[in-house]
Amino acid sequence: MVDRILLDVAYGRRPADTIITNGTLVNVLTGETYPAEIGISGARIAVVGPDLPRGPETEVIDAGGGYLVPGLIDGHLHIECSKLSVTSFADLVVPYGTTSVVSGLDQILVVDGLPGVRGFLDEAARTGMRVWWGAPAKAPYTVPESTVGHTFGPAEHLRAHEWPECVGIWETVQEFVEHGDEAVMEALDLAAKHRLPVFGCAPLSDPRRISGLAAAGIRLDHESYSAEETLEKLRRGIYAIVRESSVAHFLEENIKVVSQVGARRVAFCTDDVHAADVLAGGHMDKLVRMAVKAGVDPVTAIQMATVNCAEMYRIDHLVGSIAPGRFADVLIVDDLADFRVREVVADGALVARDNAMITPSAPPARGEVRPFPVPELAAGDIVLRAPEGATTVTALSMRMSPEQVFVRKRHDVTLPVTGGIVEPSVEQDALYITVVERYGKTANRPVALVNGFGITRGAIATSAAPDDNNIICVGASRSDMALAVNEVVRAGGGQVVVVDGEVRRLLPLPVGGIVSDLPAGEMAEAESHLDDLARELGCALPSPLMYLFFLSITAIPDYAITDLGLVDCVKLEVIDPILSWS
Repeated sequence: MVDRILLDVAYGRRPADTIITNGTLVNVLTGETYPAEIGISGARIAVVGPDLPRGPETEVIDAGGGYLVPGLIDGHLHIECSKLSVTSFADLVVPYGTTSVVSGLDQILVVDGLPGVRGFLDEAARTGMRVWWGAPAKAPYTVPESTVGHTFGPAEHLRAHEWPECVGIWETVQEFVEHGDEAVMEALDLAAKHRLPVFGCAPLSDPRRISGLAAAGIRLDHESYSAEETLEKLRRGIYAIVRESSVAHFLEENIKVVSQVGARRVAFCTDDVHAADVLAGGHMDKLVRMAVKAGVDPVTAIQMATVNCAEMYRIDHLVGSIAPGRFADVLIVDDLADFRVREVVADGALVARDNAMITPSAPPARGEVRPFPVPELAAGDIVLRAPEGATTVTALSMRMSPEQVFVRKRHDVTLPVTGGIVEPSVEQDALYITVVERYGKTANRPVALVNGFGITRGAIATSAAPDDNNIICVGASRSDMALAVNEVVRAGGGQVVVVDGEVRRLLPLPVGGIVSDLPAGEMAEAESHLDDLARELGCALPSPLMYLFFLSITAIPDYAITDLGLVDCVKLEVIDPILSWS
């Protein structure tokens, strides 16, 4: 519906509701900077130009000689991985200039289905952060499909594609395309029918696979581990989103592509961020500064964080630039090279100043927190059984290292057998890991082995664990593992560290068992404490709880664990961790 009042303001027949004055416009559409005023009607920009007419009711925002920059866009973000609710996350990142994010909301989707997603989108509408939703290609993403509260397939796509926030198909994992997953193929057909773009997820992809993805219509990808991989995707017509998350640090490497081929088809994302990292260094504004430091022209870096991303997602008529008809999301910045956001205007209202919200957002009322429908575990429930008659086994342990973020390689270990049970080994750093199905649909709780955590006592557990949000737990003590899982169940979701039968710290995650309404500062303190406790147990990984909850993602090579068991992520099948025995 055409906004007639907006048109009246644009044509000069009516004064603007708000005018931002005394600033230099960064026009990301043309690459120019020049003095201009911004006239706003309601939540939209109506006119940009010099000396705009005022009325007696016009509110004037004085930019104080600063630069006027479009609100920044995070091109691929799992909000729930922050463990903050949509409200708390918005209040964290908006003061740093992020006014739009593209997210699949896939964690709340597998927990609460489409009603859960709808609730999160409605919640976002009450904050200063706009959420553009990508409907997941399918959910869960795990192959073979793990147990979740709600699945998402073609029937749900038919409904979701009608939602105004739906901007495409999210996280189309390359294995789905290469192996012709029928549900995903049908989702891509529906996307073509509804003229929705398709977003890829293709880490460590070679030219052959990239060609297949491009042929399938994948429009963009955020998962390149090297500049060479990024360039191959660009050469084959796939837009590239350069990622810099709290743990996956790829911007410094992949920004090299800009010096080779330019930035026209390149944008930024964070994918997954911790509250502490944002509070310490910023969000998308940090990526702009990093790009400038790497040699990218400041206006080009701002384009990558705004209009480039908007064009990729075909939402550039709504966000990504300061131009008539777009949402009035405007940042006031004093220095383009040292890009620090002084003030934030969202939907035409001044909402943040000096990296803090002027008025914090209020979360919606939440329902009663209930324990998960999971029977209490004992130490004897967490065992890896050996073949009959075995005295020792050679087993496959998933090996993790900080050098290759989240990637799990094969590591064979020889372990003793006692009473028919394979004994884990602290000395070999071959620890038990289990996933406990939390939805009450099965009694699944497989046990496998993991190398790289370095824990010598105690256990850590989390129910925030994409892609299915079952409870995942690793430890040096089976009794501590059982207590950790039971504590998460009792709390109705959370993260916990247990040592010698004592709960050392529990972080409750009462919203869906995955996020909390805690303010970002309190979340940062809790995250830091949990990770410090894990390090006291011997863990040397840079972010112990985040490394733990990514172990169930089968899209990351070479191995994963879900409630179905140990998964070979290349063959896409559940395998026995025991290789041989004697």
